[in-house]
Amino acid sequence: MNMDLNLVGKRALVSAGGAGLGRASAIELSRLGAEVVVAGRSENGLQETVELLSCEHGQKHDSVVVDYTDFELVKTKFKAYEEQNAPIHVVVNNSGGPPPGMILDATPEDFQSAINMHLFCNQIIAQTFIAGMKREGYGRIINIISVSVKEPQPNLGVSNTIRAAVAHWAKSLAAEVGRFGITVNNVLPGLTRTARLMSYIKTLAEQNGRSVEEQEQLMSAAIPLQYIGQPEGFGNAVAFLASPAASYITGVNLPVDGGYVRCL
Repeated sequence: MNMDLNLVGKRALVSAGGAGLGRASAIELSRLGAEVVVAGRSENGLQETVELLSCEHGQKHDSVVVDYTDFELVKTKFKAYEEQNAPIHVVVNNSGGPPPGMILDATPEDFQSAINMHLFCNQIIAQTFIAGMKREGYGRIINIISVSVKEPQPNLGVSNTIRAAVAHWAKSLAAEVGRFGITVNNVLPGLTRTARLMSYIKTLAEQNGRSVEEQEQLMSAAIPLQYIGQPEGFGNAVAFLASPAASYITGVNLPVDGGYVRCL
C-alpha cells in the first residue's frame, strides 16, 4: 500500500503566503493537488506565489490581502471568505516573528501586539474554518512557530514567550477536535534560507567584521547536518502533515532544523 499524500479536492489556506516559509508551504501543498489560498499583506507577493503554484490537477488558486496585525480585520475578512467559498480543509498559520530584544526591555504593548498577531489570529482562523472541517470530516491545522518552543533563543524574549503560548493553544485544540477527523500540529523551523534570514546573516557579518560566507559557515557549524535548510524541505514537512498519510499525528511539535535543537 502506497503512502497517501493526495490532496486533490482539498483546499488549503496559507497565511503569510507571499514569501518565505509560507510560500514554500503553499507550493508543496499545490504539488500534492490542493487548491491553495494564500493570505498576507503584500498583494504583489501573494500574486507571485499564486503564479508559482502547481495547477497539474486543474486547481484554481486564490489570494486574500489581509493585515494580521489587526485581528478584527482578520475575523471580518476570513468570515466573509468562508461564507462565499467552498470549505477550507487545511489551515497553515504563519506570521512574522516579534522584533528581537531582551525580555526585561519589553513593554506590555510589545506583548499585546505579539499576542494579537500570533495567538488571537490563530484562534479566530480556527473558529472560522473548523465548522467546515467538521462537515467535511477532514481538517488539518498546522502552525509554523519556532524552535524556541523547545529551546528559548537569546534576545528573543517576546517571541519565546508567545511561541510557547501558541504551542499550548495548539495542544489544547488538538485534544478538543480530534474526534472530528481534525489534527493540529506545530512545525518548528530552524535556520532556513529565506530572504529574512539572509538579511540577518548579512547584518551579523557586518557587525562582526566577517564576510557573508564566513558568517554563514559559522552558523552552519552549529547545526549537526552542517548546512542551513532550504524552504522547500520545510514545505515538504508541512505538506506531509496536511496529507491523509499524517492522519494519526496530532498535538506534536515537529522541529525542521537539521538537529539544531539539542533537547528532546
